[in-house]
Amino acid sequence: MEPFGYVRAGTVEEAAEALAAHPGARCLGGGTNLVDLMKLGVERPDVLVDVGRLPLDTVEELPDGSVRVGATVRNSDLAAHPLVRDRYPALSQALLAGASGQLRNAATTGGNLLQRTRCPHFQDLSKPCNKRVPGSGCGAREGTHRDHAVLGHSEHCIATHPSDMAVALAALDARVELYGHEGARDVPADRFHRLPGDHPERDTGIRPGELITGVVLPPATASLPSAYRKARDRASYAFALASVAAVLDTADDGT
Repeated sequence: MEPFGYVRAGTVEEAAEALAAHPGARCLGGGTNLVDLMKLGVERPDVLVDVGRLPLDTVEELPDGSVRVGATVRNSDLAAHPLVRDRYPALSQALLAGASGQLRNAATTGGNLLQRTRCPHFQDLSKPCNKRVPGSGCGAREGTHRDHAVLGHSEHCIATHPSDMAVALAALDARVELYGHEGARDVPADRFHRLPGDHPERDTGIRPGELITGVVLPPATASLPSAYRKARDRASYAFALASVAAVLDTADDGT
């Protein structure tokens, strides 16, 4: 048994303060990935900051026509939301392609973006993994890697991020909202997840003490034809062997 502390945040500011006060803390939303990794011993947080009751569970249209999705909106609710289905179909399709119905009912928007790789070497403490233990090596390079990276990998890591939603958000030019002790900021979705390079242990550009508060879908890609397709071993529930999200923007001259 690994002991850990628990903090239930009532506000975004309280959550940020708790994360800043405990460098080894992790945010707990739906727990569909974090709790599994804790059971495996891969994640060993000193403190869990429960963000499940923060007022970030709504999907709303903003005055400029963009759509803001709160970080604790459940994947199933987001996929079924009329604004998303009508204006951003690629996102709805990506969410429905990810996980099972039971998991989508628990998984959150922020948690989906922060989930860790499903590389079996990362999840097995007996295997070398630079993402889990920097400098230990990459067992996947000569081991099981059928669903690993074809592009963007480095000599230190060939694992991929498993999120279907992240692929659609990048194609739709979404932005990820963050909040920390230095205040609020946002980053483009296509730059939120970083390539492994020399530091595969850093999955994202999120700074220490920050948490995801929401995702903003821009008006520029609203109602444009878009789609998400995924190749996988079985249709019911499997991570992508390859996937693509595309948005079609037609100019006045028809191109």
